[in-house]
Amino acid sequence: MLQRKQTVFLLLALVLTMICLCLPVGLFYQEGMQPSSLMLNLWVKMPDGSHDYSVWPMFALLLLSCPIMVTAILTYKNRMFQSRMCVISMLLMLAWYAAYAMFGFVVPCVGGASFTPSIATALPLVNMILLFFARRGILADEAMVRAADRIR
Repeated sequence: MLQRKQTVFLLLALVLTMICLCLPVGLFYQEGMQPSSLMLNLWVKMPDGSHDYSVWPMFALLLLSCPIMVTAILTYKNRMFQSRMCVISMLLMLAWYAAYAMFGFVVPCVGGASFTPSIATALPLVNMILLFFARRGILADEAMVRAADRIR
């Protein structure tokens, strides 16, 4: 199972997704105010210490992609299903970026706050690249198996 390169790519993507779930993804700065709000995937930590859970869809998208990647890792014998799981995970990462743009850049503009993204926002992009390489390896394996079946 782990000897296949696509399994390693899927495992790395899973680990990066879990890391992204835990790290802050940005900071909100109010005009003229020193304290800032810290944005995580599940909540926004306000300067007074309270939590605003309005950004929970970002957490849900990343959390939903974790079991899909685990399923893709464990179904290494069904390559086409594994390939579909990679595509679904990539679409969830794209949906995470759409939610991130909405919660990070569109909504604060209404309130007059500025937003600064953190380095953790690059992790879903790295995940999509790893998932793309995993899918490409899965499809190459499938093509090799089909070619070997044709020879017999």
